[in-house]
Amino acid sequence: MSEVPLHVIHLDQDDPRKCTARRLGSHGLALLHYDVRKAPRRGFLLDPNATVILGPEDKGMIELGGALVALDCSWKKIEESLVSVELQTMLESRTLPILLASNPVSWGKPGRLSTAEALAASLYLIGYKEQAFRLLSPFPFGDQFMELNKEPLNAYIEARSRKELTELQWEFFDSGRSADY
Repeated sequence: MSEVPLHVIHLDQDDPRKCTARRLGSHGLALLHYDVRKAPRRGFLLDPNATVILGPEDKGMIELGGALVALDCSWKKIEESLVSVELQTMLESRTLPILLASNPVSWGKPGRLSTAEALAASLYLIGYKEQAFRLLSPFPFGDQFMELNKEPLNAYIEARSRKELTELQWEFFDSGRSADY
């Protein structure tokens, strides 16, 4: 199984010292794009506001060479950043099932994943576990992310449909705790 192409549209809105996308780029684990128009044309844009969850139905496009593309921007500017990117790309937006962040900025917050965490979770969900672990290896919180989300991740990958995956997340995270997501 070849590796999934990983790309990041980098809007340079966060503290460079805390930016997981920059570290991914410097380790050769993802390709950073500072110009939205240079992002891949086929694949999925990880979008926490999307209405469609990344699920088993999406594996086919990935296996055909589709890319996973993360948007690295400030959580405070997410709405305007997503609108700008979506107008300039043909990528299909996907959200992730609920997971807990382990990065120092958003530790324990449901759905407030760093770029590295979101890409790693996506890889894991579509069956690229080794690449997911390798992606998190440059980060002190990488192992903690996988351990913190071990049960939900392992349950999520067993889902046979997007609908089943959507229902399954509520077994781990009740709707009251996930209001930030």
